[in-house]
Formats: sequence, structure tokens, C-alpha cells
Amino acid sequence: MIAIIGRICVFLSLIAGIQFNPAIAEPAPLIIGIHPYLPASEINNRFQPLADYIGKQMNTQVTIRVGSDYDDHVRALGSGLVDIAFMGPSLYVKLVDSYDSQWPLLARLEVDGKPELYGAIVVRQDSPLQTLADLKGHDFAFGDPNSTMSHIVPQGMLQEAGVPLSALRSFKFLGAHKNVALGVLAGDYDAGAVKMEILKEYAHRGLRLLARSPAVSEHVMLARQDMPAKQIDQLRQILLNLKNTPEGKHVMSSIHTGMTGFAPVVDADYSSLRVLMHAIEAGK
Repeated sequence: MIAIIGRICVFLSLIAGIQFNPAIAEPAPLIIGIHPYLPASEINNRFQPLADYIGKQMNTQVTIRVGSDYDDHVRALGSGLVDIAFMGPSLYVKLVDSYDSQWPLLARLEVDGKPELYGAIVVRQDSPLQTLADLKGHDFAFGDPNSTMSHIVPQGMLQEAGVPLSALRSFKFLGAHKNVALGVLAGDYDAGAVKMEILKEYAHRGLRLLARSPAVSEHVMLARQDMPAKQIDQLRQILLNLKNTPEGKHVMSSIHTGMTGFAPVVDADYSSLRVLMHAIEAGK
């Protein structure tokens, strides 16, 4: 009888060991952080398919965190509050500069087959303004101060055209790209800066292109600094292979109607933008 009881105890201990063995525990949940370039509800809708897809591929739960503002998004990644981050180009440059450190790069967005994006300085269709130089003495709308295509690059374009901020009658930061488009259409501002996607969305309502920006390396996905190398490699391959999967088309069209995949990325892809940002900062 004692021998039987002993065997039962050994069996139960083996079961307990299997149940609580950390080596076979489910992977820890992941958080994707995204800057608030659109209303939070819209961002959640756009990126939920990607979160679900990554979660399925990695056998874990993936949730979305939308920053309260652009700076909050940078701080969240810098302090390790998010595991994966989707960032605009200028935010990525700011992150690296602010923390004087590098982050593991996963991939960059590819739209219409190109890993570059363009911005637009826009006016109303009936506006008499025809060139950037014509903006002297007029009211201008920017998006967020940290936005690549709704502030950083457009300010550089204005300066190059001989229209520093001091030459404008007024300028204001409205937060989001759509706010800029609506502000210009409403006549509250003579011109504004948005990404090309927003111009296309509002062109039928009377928004017109005044000047297109130079190309800038696209939005980037990066990982938490202390994420294990094996997990980083897995995430990178998941993103780069997305366009080759049955689910990929739905995931990509949800993020951006023209998205055609994720492309390889290195820090040097953002060198020209970094030079522009430093020049703007030095000129203040």
C-alpha cells in the first residue's frame, strides 16, 4: 500500500511539474504602439488585423496602444512600455536622438511598391495661391509638431522657398492631418501640410495640391531594445513575408489602401531626414 501511495505521489508531482514548467508556458503578450496620426478609433480599426495576424503567427495575444500624442508615443517605446512600435520617419529620428541609442529595426512600409512617402502642401481649389513663395503673409496650418509630412518636411520646403515661419501672417498646429485638411477647406487657413493620402481623400471636396514634398523613407516598425534576438528575427520575417500570405492583402489594405508590403530597412534610410531636422533645429 505504501508503495502504491508513493507511486501516486510521484505521478502527481510529474503532472504538477508539467503544468508549471515555464519552458512550455505560452509566450508573453505583446503590445504594438502607434502614434496618433489619426483618431484613436480609426487607428485601432486599421491595425487590428495586423495585431491579430502577428498574434496568430507568434501564438500570443497582441494588443494596440495609441499614444496620447507623438511625444507620449516616443516615451512609451523609450521606457519599454511597448514591444513593437509603428513610427513616422521624424519620430524615429527623434527617438534615436533623444535616447542617443539604436533600436532593432524590423521593416518599413511599402506603398505602391515603394518604401518612400510624399507629403503635400495644399490649398483650396479656388485659391489664387500658385507657388510656395505666394504663401508670404498668409495663414498656414501644420499638424503635429513632430509629424514628418505635416510639419518637419513642409517647414523645410517653406524655408527653401524663402518663406520662413516669420514670413507667414500666422501658423498653427492642429494635431492631425485631417484637421489640417478640414481647416483649409473651411477657409480658416490659406494653406496647410498633409500627407499625400489625405490630399487624395479630400481632393473631391475641393483640396488642391500646391507643392509636393521630396521623397522620405516610409514609416517604420521597430522592436523593444531588450527583446530577444530570436523574437526580433521572427517578427521581422513575419512582416517581410506578409505580402506573400493569403491574409496579407486584407491586413495591408486595412493599414493603407495603397500598401503593397513591408520592405527591409536600415538606419541610413533616414539620414537625409535627420540632416533636415538638425538644420531646422539649428535655425530656430
